[in-house]
Amino acid sequence: MRDSARRLRSLFAAPGMIRLVGAHDALGAKLAERHGFEGVWSSGFEISTSHGVPDASILTMSDYLAAAQRMADAVDIPVVADCDTGYGNSNNVIRMVRQFEAAGIAAVCMEDKLFPKVNSFTPGRQELASVAEFVGKILAAKNAQRTAEFTVIARIEALIAGWPVAEALRRADAYVQAGADAILVHDKDPAGAGLREFLARWSARVPVVVVPTAYPQVTAAELESLGVKMVIYANQGLRAAVAAMNDTFRRIAADGSTANVESAIAPMRELFELQGMPELERAERDYLRVSGPPVRAIVLSAGDHRDAPSMRQLAVDIPLAALDVNGKSLLQRQAESLAHAGVRDITVVTGYRHEAVACDGVTVVHNAEWATTGEAASLMAVPAAGGAAGEARVLVLYGDLMFDADLVRTLLRSDADVAVVVDRGHVARDNSDDKRRDLVHLAGAPAPDRRFLRSGVLPVVSAIGKSIGADGAHGEFAGFALFSPAGWRALLAQYDRRRTAAPDAPLHEADSFARASLTDLLQALIDDGTSVVAVEVTSGWLEIHSFDDYQRACRLVAR
Repeated sequence: MRDSARRLRSLFAAPGMIRLVGAHDALGAKLAERHGFEGVWSSGFEISTSHGVPDASILTMSDYLAAAQRMADAVDIPVVADCDTGYGNSNNVIRMVRQFEAAGIAAVCMEDKLFPKVNSFTPGRQELASVAEFVGKILAAKNAQRTAEFTVIARIEALIAGWPVAEALRRADAYVQAGADAILVHDKDPAGAGLREFLARWSARVPVVVVPTAYPQVTAAELESLGVKMVIYANQGLRAAVAAMNDTFRRIAADGSTANVESAIAPMRELFELQGMPELERAERDYLRVSGPPVRAIVLSAGDHRDAPSMRQLAVDIPLAALDVNGKSLLQRQAESLAHAGVRDITVVTGYRHEAVACDGVTVVHNAEWATTGEAASLMAVPAAGGAAGEARVLVLYGDLMFDADLVRTLLRSDADVAVVVDRGHVARDNSDDKRRDLVHLAGAPAPDRRFLRSGVLPVVSAIGKSIGADGAHGEFAGFALFSPAGWRALLAQYDRRRTAAPDAPLHEADSFARASLTDLLQALIDDGTSVVAVEVTSGWLEIHSFDDYQRACRLVAR
């Protein structure tokens, strides 16, 4: 808390104008900081308006304190709190100062009106407290503060209440003598005539603060030349927000959709940035490792999927990653499931219609040679793919999958160097689309039609690919492969060795190395003696190959 107050004191001592902008929540404070303002005005008017009540001492001190503390917690610039009349008498002021100072607020500002107050721009009564009463409040405030850096600003409402400049000067002298660190001179004259006269006659013993709501044409530079040290743009942010929301809501109501407002409103990624989501993700990567080493996911989504007749019309226009699955793209659904399983470092490799693929929080890599290469080449298109090992595991998955987080968690529990997800229920699955599926044969397993109990040891894959007969397969490869750092290094070495030794030769089921699939690389690892184990499941995933699959996926997420 002392740092914030010290920063404000430093600003008062340094040359130049101090510019504050009004806010009522942490979001507004962050926007003020983003645009270079030196501080935030925790505006009583904005806070009251945000609660839907008049600015007339209706909310409690706790309401204003909570709002100011949220702002102070969100930014590194000082927060100055608009504390109305001090929320009561001198006893209330003592508690107010101690509470706001403890909350990290740099300064409080009290006005010399009677409690309960009304807003300065409300027509009608503007009753001032006696000088003696307000001096007592200032003395109480200064004696209550715990640190020397904390600032108390006395707000003079004499010009607002219709008194002459002489009365404002009389009050200013008394308040400074009582210990006020700065004075705020409020004026509702559109020309600011009373303020100008005040500044011309003021002895400049403490800094002067102004709020130019009534005289917006007067610039900060002009105010500085008149002797003002701090300018507060107290409510323009809230007024701008109301105007923007009114216009946006009117257009949505009239159009029946949001299509015509999307270009004029902030994108979701900006809100995530303001929330601090990037910092959260970095902290999770750095500290939340209780469930094991970090995991990087690579989604292979470069193909065009136009080989499936029932999907051809859709696949011509967009890649599968951009397919709308009940209001969210398939890639977004995948990213959410991965995130729920604790995997947030996600890269997608695109190819066909790559410009249509975007997802907040997902890195997009384009395989420009997608039409003539296979999944292995897409995998290696990820920049510094070898660097993904280190102490991290690498999860590779197909881009045409819908899946739940539990399946990913099950896979992540494996500590094998290479593990793949194998679905034992492949025989019962509908194969009416005639797609050749990647099947798996397990070493030492009973015949596929025999029931058996597992010992708890993960079975070893002896063969994987489309050429395995359904009668001899123990399951279907579900499109997920998890590599430990050592397993990932083995995969990279296998790829480099094959590319160097025989770049034009077939690899397993691929007619050329360039067109090698993930299963081709996995089989090459198996053939070279690397152990690949099977994590067996019977549900939790769906491959979108046909239009029936697409409809099924939409129904599943709509439940």
